[in-house]
Amino acid sequence: MRAPADTPPERIALGDLSDILGYRLRRAQLWVFKDVNRRLARFDLSPAQFSVLTVIAANPGINQLTIASALDIERAGLGRLVDRLTQQGLVTRIASLVHRRYYALHLTAAGRKLLDRVRPVIAEAEKALAERLGPSAHKALLRALSIFL
Repeated sequence: MRAPADTPPERIALGDLSDILGYRLRRAQLWVFKDVNRRLARFDLSPAQFSVLTVIAANPGINQLTIASALDIERAGLGRLVDRLTQQGLVTRIASLVHRRYYALHLTAAGRKLLDRVRPVIAEAEKALAERLGPSAHKALLRALSIFL
């Protein structure tokens, strides 16, 4: 018999999953992305778009292939993402003077302005996560996970 839709699900045993770090990391990642998605919704921006804008801001003139590699995003998916950012007037593509097949990506003034408005919102999300973990655990987790950067 199923519980009514308005009844919260019971807590169930997760078996071996409880002891698997990868499972716990994935659950944490889902919690963080849900929170960040909610916070970014008012800007019509996804976490992936925020990441790409941030990388372009830190590396003016970077090409899509380098971003795809750095953020581990499939090239085709990144192409669509950059197309959307370009259509929204947040990013410009300029033909590379060095490699004919590459485009150098730059933030537009609107892209810089949006990023300036979004950064404090992301900082709030990071603060909420730090509070949930506790300051020392937050710092330790950042340090431990830095090996994947």
